[in-house]
Amino acid sequence: MGDLPQQQVKIRVRPSAERGHADHGWLKTFHTFSFASYYDPKFTSFGPLRVINEDRVAAGEGFPAHSHSEAEIYSYIVSGELQHKDSMGNEEVMVKGDVQMTSAGTGIRHSEYNYGGKQACHFLQIWATPNKSRLSPHYYTRHFPDSEKQDRWCQIVGPSSDEGVVEAREAKGPTPIHADLATYVSILSPGQSLDFKLRREARRGYVHYISTQYTSDAPTKGSLTLSSDASKASLKEGDGAFLECLQGQTVTVQNSAHEPAEILFWEIFA
Repeated sequence: MGDLPQQQVKIRVRPSAERGHADHGWLKTFHTFSFASYYDPKFTSFGPLRVINEDRVAAGEGFPAHSHSEAEIYSYIVSGELQHKDSMGNEEVMVKGDVQMTSAGTGIRHSEYNYGGKQACHFLQIWATPNKSRLSPHYYTRHFPDSEKQDRWCQIVGPSSDEGVVEAREAKGPTPIHADLATYVSILSPGQSLDFKLRREARRGYVHYISTQYTSDAPTKGSLTLSSDASKASLKEGDGAFLECLQGQTVTVQNSAHEPAEILFWEIFA
């Protein structure tokens, strides 16, 4: 018997205007999944992917020291600067293109502040459920320049068990995560398209189109198309999309806007 025919990829758009939203003055944030005071039983997680917050922290402001446990927490800096301090003794200033991973394990405390001049820090804060409990806390940091993302996929996060993923505080290659997912970024030029061939073990995925401007209304900028066989969807800045029935299939991303599009793509293996 040959392989069973693959199912058609299912694409479900998560419009930016329907995300959770809060404007605290010093923090402007959108929540893809239920978080803090925002709760929607339809959007609590997607496999191990638990939080995607698109945050903008005003200059001189930030998150005071607070605790985490049993979570893989990472930040991707879009613009500006963010200073990280934690109870493991790590302290550094993250800049555009940096990924910082806190594997909280049995428990850590950390703070994040924007002391970088007058510019707000725009970043994605992402949480995942670990694939093992009671891990020892770890901290990892990586830098990925725009040149590595231009019109191609750059893997910024990968399972710690994957070949080429180095469990060291600083190293080349993807940032280690103790969770069943991988994360990629591309900066796609106007008019360009890019294929993403998913691994056979990838059961689902998620795409997020990063916003270039903050707005609490439905964003109108940008024009991105996701397609796979007969499935197709259009995204504006700030929109996301849930992808299912993916094993081994290819998803094409096309940028029809007049500006570059910065895109995050998650492969999810659980």
